[in-house]
Amino acid sequence: MTFFNDLLRTWPIFFQAALVTVQLTAVALAMGTAIGLVFALLKISKNKLLIGIANGYITVIRGTPLIVQIFWIYYGLASVVDVGGFWAAILALAVHNGAYIAEIFRGGIESIDRGQMEAARSLGMPYGLAMRRIILPQAFRRIVPPLGNQFIIGLKDSSLAAFVTIEELFNISMRMASATFRDIQYYTIAGLYYLALVVIFSFLVNKLEQRLAAGSSGMVKGVGL
Repeated sequence: MTFFNDLLRTWPIFFQAALVTVQLTAVALAMGTAIGLVFALLKISKNKLLIGIANGYITVIRGTPLIVQIFWIYYGLASVVDVGGFWAAILALAVHNGAYIAEIFRGGIESIDRGQMEAARSLGMPYGLAMRRIILPQAFRRIVPPLGNQFIIGLKDSSLAAFVTIEELFNISMRMASATFRDIQYYTIAGLYYLALVVIFSFLVNKLEQRLAAGSSGMVKGVGL
């Protein structure tokens, strides 16, 4: 009964912390998606310098732990400008996820038949316009599942923001556990909130996949008619 009493008694605090977790994750992943798209385009370019920059960024970020990157940005930027723990965590999560999302975008773009780009260019369409209107919409349909998985990983990784004093779910559970010595109860409660968020997010991603699949089928039928 103690566990359920703790669950009911502390729900306003954990609910508020869950909102902070969602806010932190949403902003970081939106920024990470933009970063990932930029570096994916750099990596598939024909300029060796741009390819080298993209490869360097992806190698360094993927080769170092997220918690180290959070501390780099939190303490490194603090010596130049006061960004605060919240924005330092967002920036670190965005940069970290951007490296993985860049590879997801690159794989999706390169899976599209090169003939489509050549056909668009032969019709006089500039490279950027062809990429935006022809290649990226098709690539996006293919990258939704791996992108959804990366977003779920990003949601769980946001728990590391607790170490720069962000009052998200894991931070609150640590504080309550240390104050009451009921570690298992409060870490279990935090785990339940993370699980609920992941289930909700997975449901939304599945709905998006179904909608895109239905739209793609409609396009195929339209072409056939």
